[in-house]
Amino acid sequence: MYNYEQFSQAAGGRSIVPKSVVEQPKRTAQSAPKGGVPSVAKATRVLQVLADSKEPLSLAQLTRALSQPKSSVLAICTTLVHAGLLRKLPDGRYRLGTRVLDLARAYLGSINVAEEFTEAHRLFPTPNGEGMVLAVLDETDVVYIACRNSDLPLDINYRIGMRLPAHCAATGKALLSTLPESRVRALYKRSRLTPLTPYSLRSLDALLEDLGKARALGYATDDEETREGMICYGAPVLEWSDEGAVAAVAVTALKQSLDKARREKLVSTVTALAGYLSDRLGGKHQAGVP
Repeated sequence: MYNYEQFSQAAGGRSIVPKSVVEQPKRTAQSAPKGGVPSVAKATRVLQVLADSKEPLSLAQLTRALSQPKSSVLAICTTLVHAGLLRKLPDGRYRLGTRVLDLARAYLGSINVAEEFTEAHRLFPTPNGEGMVLAVLDETDVVYIACRNSDLPLDINYRIGMRLPAHCAATGKALLSTLPESRVRALYKRSRLTPLTPYSLRSLDALLEDLGKARALGYATDDEETREGMICYGAPVLEWSDEGAVAAVAVTALKQSLDKARREKLVSTVTALAGYLSDRLGGKHQAGVP
């Protein structure tokens, strides 16, 4: 899961995420929320232990991991097997059952990334009212599906449905950075990299090099490539599959107004927001993301 405390430290020690988000107390197999059911808490702990394990586990291994009586763990496992949440293998070991996947699919099907962005960006305010956008990839373009426009005098006003070349935009490069190089080459096989400013990338080799940097860092940069005088930082929003990012978020600012501290804060903000949305979608983060 995303380390929100680490993000708080990167933001200068001041938490900009509500305590309800930052403070996620761990519950053990013995504990349950006030008014909760201890046996349900124990059952969820069994599921978590198996989810964290790369291999099926025996009853003895589960008993040791949970520090619970063997008879209690057996009763929980038997119940979960009957519900389809666990599967008991012929050798007696347990693994997660197919019903877990059904529940995951149902959850993911109920998530709307644009709605999640609208709700979540309030948790990640920018230092000086810089704008934030959410975009998806459409061939070699990005399409903006949600936005919070800047209070700054930028000469661009994002709107839902707006398109920009992916190779210029921070969101576009963040999205492309999650794809294999072969797929990026295929996308641009018949498309020219049309520049929007004198600073826009003009060759596929230059784009691939930039995507490699974005992949390593966990975020992409649009350095006056969309509009002169404007800089943007974008990070990918990942879902549970390995087919690339489902969307990307970006923050925009006036380049001349940024010093090192504000730049770092903007990068921390946008990567934290992308991490939060990825968590909501069941996704994993790129290596470079804090």
